[in-house]
Amino acid sequence: MKRLMTATAMVLASATLAAAEGQLQLYNWGNYTSQEMLDKFEKETGIKVTVTDYDSNDVALAKVEAGGSGFDLVVPSANYVRFWVDKGLIVPLDLTKLANHGNIAPEWMNVEWDPGRTYTVPWQWGSTGIAVNTGVYSGDINTSAVFLDVPDELKGKINVVPEMSDILSLATMYAGGKPCEEDPEIMKKVRDTLLAAKPDWISMDYGATERLSNGDWAASVNWNGSTMRARLATEGKVQYGFPKEGYPLFMDSVALLADAKNVDEAYKFLDFIMVPENAAMISEFARYANGIKGSEEFMSEEMKTAPEVNVSAENLSHGVFLPGCTGKALDFQTAIWTELQK
Repeated sequence: MKRLMTATAMVLASATLAAAEGQLQLYNWGNYTSQEMLDKFEKETGIKVTVTDYDSNDVALAKVEAGGSGFDLVVPSANYVRFWVDKGLIVPLDLTKLANHGNIAPEWMNVEWDPGRTYTVPWQWGSTGIAVNTGVYSGDINTSAVFLDVPDELKGKINVVPEMSDILSLATMYAGGKPCEEDPEIMKKVRDTLLAAKPDWISMDYGATERLSNGDWAASVNWNGSTMRARLATEGKVQYGFPKEGYPLFMDSVALLADAKNVDEAYKFLDFIMVPENAAMISEFARYANGIKGSEEFMSEEMKTAPEVNVSAENLSHGVFLPGCTGKALDFQTAIWTELQK
């Protein structure tokens, strides 16, 4: 959702970050933030943004919930926003400080996870599917069987990203269930399928963009923007599949942390990224669509025509925005994920 940890970011992530005038601390998915956009923001405002990376929603939530993170802004996925709200970790936005709030596209304004956009503003949105080097495997890539019933050509060459909700949802829909499934028989099938498939995976890691691009991996469960970057780097060999059994859609959005120190700087940044030209810079770097109307005018032709981003009606019909699982459904997912990590 998304995304590549850097050594510098991992060091920063362990430090307590203090407030400082003209500074802003952004906690975001790895390899997901345009440096060109940050440079423009600093030039226009004098505010320097420090980005600290994470590689999953659960990691980000746990880090901030532990307290004392020092971050000002965070970028949770849609299905996690409610947890941040319920735990009191993010606060309602003062919309009078956001002159560009009206630039949010209508379809992304009254979203189920944040009606009226009172807590978050859009960052980017996309999907979780299957990335495959078609020079290694020429079979059907529009199916989760690629990682759940691994073809011989991909055994020991396929990665699975470490995002619990994505992987469990893909596996559950492959088993005939729905996201946040509570049927114990279906979830037993999900568990057995994942545990049987795991020996055929090379890893459960995050850095798919680089490793697909340089050939370390022949396939990965992956996000669409990351896969587009790998396709461009491999002259079209890496292609993106939309699992016909069902696959997750996501939107990552920026929220203000309840214990933010650099609040004024945070509001300036939030307003800045809702300017169409600036939103386009974010998308051009990470290769995901965003939720700001008019940003397409500032995007390249390769972005406007990318098959990973401009999804056909048939493929889009199989995508679903994930709910935030709770209760029995979350218990099932957590237990399976814990066993899968062993």
